[in-house]
Amino acid sequence: MNLVFVLADNMLAASSLLPIEMWRAAEQARIASRVAAEPLNISTVARNMEPVATQAGISLNPSESLESVAGADVVYLPALWRNPRPVLSKNTVLTPWLKKLFGDGCLLAGVGTGCCFLAEAGLLDGKSATTHWHYLDQFQAAYPHVLLKRDYFITQSGSIFCAASVNALADVTVHLIERFYGRKTALLVERNFSHEIRRPYEKYRYFEGDDLQHSDEIVVEIQLWMKRHINDSVGMSEIAKRFGLSQRSMHRRFQKAIGMSPLSYLQSIRVEAANELLESTNLTVGEIAFRVGYNDQGHFNRVFQKQMSITPSDYRKTVRAKVFSGN
Repeated sequence: MNLVFVLADNMLAASSLLPIEMWRAAEQARIASRVAAEPLNISTVARNMEPVATQAGISLNPSESLESVAGADVVYLPALWRNPRPVLSKNTVLTPWLKKLFGDGCLLAGVGTGCCFLAEAGLLDGKSATTHWHYLDQFQAAYPHVLLKRDYFITQSGSIFCAASVNALADVTVHLIERFYGRKTALLVERNFSHEIRRPYEKYRYFEGDDLQHSDEIVVEIQLWMKRHINDSVGMSEIAKRFGLSQRSMHRRFQKAIGMSPLSYLQSIRVEAANELLESTNLTVGEIAFRVGYNDQGHFNRVFQKQMSITPSDYRKTVRAKVFSGN
């Protein structure tokens, strides 16, 4: 698995170093748990092989040249301090390079004004994007064909991710770690790098094409029904029958449309609803379990812990400790 971090003068060092450390932690967790996955290869590149000065006052050395990168799974583009225009003008060589990698199916992640690299390459035309709050107006004027989402910290348009800040980029990184290494590893990394339980990536991002945007209309109808009846204690066979399907057919269509089983989907939206109630109410865990469709609190606890790698009670304690600490 190949990750590439672009370096550019006047960048924020944390916009590369933080996700690198998070990915290394994920790799170590994967190895410790003996999860099968491709070895992690991390490269840093720049327009030439000279050291790159950062806003932190330290220099970062590229490990490879742009020309030597034949392909990548993920490319990170750094945040730039203050006016990005001088740095962009010196790095026009990135434009054809990014276009080629994007065409080859690489995931691209920009942060802050580093999202301008993507816009300069025309990769954000007609797509949703965000950038640092201080540069929103200039970004809109410079790139009028980009669908700027001012109220979102994160946008995802297909394989392109934009984060408004380094903190938001950490959320994107957790999301990508989950995508490649699984939810358990992602949650472990998240807890090690953030004392608090971070609010879900899905709540902060504008996503062009959520889980309801696919071609199977029956599956969409079932998903909407599940969301409206999240507190109903109902089995998969009953849901399938309600929509004129066999349970096996419903399972097959869900897997094809959204990549998970109907039961897994229902559990995921129930746990998401439970997270909200644990964060914002004083309801007991048993009351919350009932409200999200579980008559058996023990079963709810097992489902929750399997998805979140933490018990409902511990989740609430961690969130409340952060929210009400006054820090």
